[in-house]
Amino acid sequence: MTPLKILKSPLWIADIALGGKSFRDNPIIGNRSLNERGFHVQRMAFAEHMADMRRRQIEHFLPADDRKFFHENGYVVRHNALPDDVFRAVQEELEDNEFAARELKQGRTVTRFIGLTPSILAKLPGLRAAVGTTSFQQGLRYVASNNADPLVYLHTVLWDMDDKRKDPQTNFHSDTFHSIAKAWLFLKDVELADGPFQYVPGSHRLNAVRRRWEYEQSLIAASHRDGNHAVGSFRITENQLQQMGYSKPVSFAVPANTLVIADTHGFHARGIATRPGLRIGMYGSVRRSPFLPWAGGDMRSLPGIKGHQTEIFGAYLDWRRRKGNRVSHVGVGKVKATQPAVR
Repeated sequence: MTPLKILKSPLWIADIALGGKSFRDNPIIGNRSLNERGFHVQRMAFAEHMADMRRRQIEHFLPADDRKFFHENGYVVRHNALPDDVFRAVQEELEDNEFAARELKQGRTVTRFIGLTPSILAKLPGLRAAVGTTSFQQGLRYVASNNADPLVYLHTVLWDMDDKRKDPQTNFHSDTFHSIAKAWLFLKDVELADGPFQYVPGSHRLNAVRRRWEYEQSLIAASHRDGNHAVGSFRITENQLQQMGYSKPVSFAVPANTLVIADTHGFHARGIATRPGLRIGMYGSVRRSPFLPWAGGDMRSLPGIKGHQTEIFGAYLDWRRRKGNRVSHVGVGKVKATQPAVR
């Protein structure tokens, strides 16, 4: 081992403990010899065990029927998630206001993120009520297995029908090796032609077939030609999913005011839109170290941090850009949530 690698080894070990996933960037995670001995799949199994333990601590966050459905399928759905008056207020606030936004371009798709910060929510009672909805907040935390303050954005997906470049999010994939939660409260009807979110039911659990597939991937991931695969967000084809015995993906072509919360450790993808348009929703995410035994005690829920995660992340991105680094989420100024892409 070189002196530089000796110096870096504590960082690699800390990365493993905190939930690092990159086979390419962490030579311990990507070590073929270790993974031949089951390092990756044992890490997955331990993370799943801890997630189950944490969910038992917060099982009151979801009704029993929803918990049962989630454990079988990996997602929950709630129609008419917002009261009618709140939903109408949110629609009016979207039409009447511009927001500071960031945009991420991937192939022909642009995803716009508008952080719903305390200062914005103080002025907009509809969105404030939507963010505080019990089904959104507690559902996210239960699926993530962590009672932690979520990142919350207005989230617009726009696509250019004339751009032939592939959006990598349309490949089925798992975000990482452990449970995390993402939620979409759709604020506009989503039809099949709009490329809805797709999820493979039951793929969030480490059964024997998934374990074998993960083992095989762990041996080749570090040098995989797909960069997303190499950093631990494993890609999988629909043929492979079928061969593994999974049922067909569920496409969430749903009416407005539908809430979908998914464990994106399970296989999922963005559908391919076949007509001009956009999808818009309120998006939330909870992701935390997978190996902790307790569900609470998250530092991001402390005063001064709670509700400000999107601002902190944005400030970090702006700092990196000032230093000359490329960033994926680029600030585009103030825009309406539904206007065409800036990037």
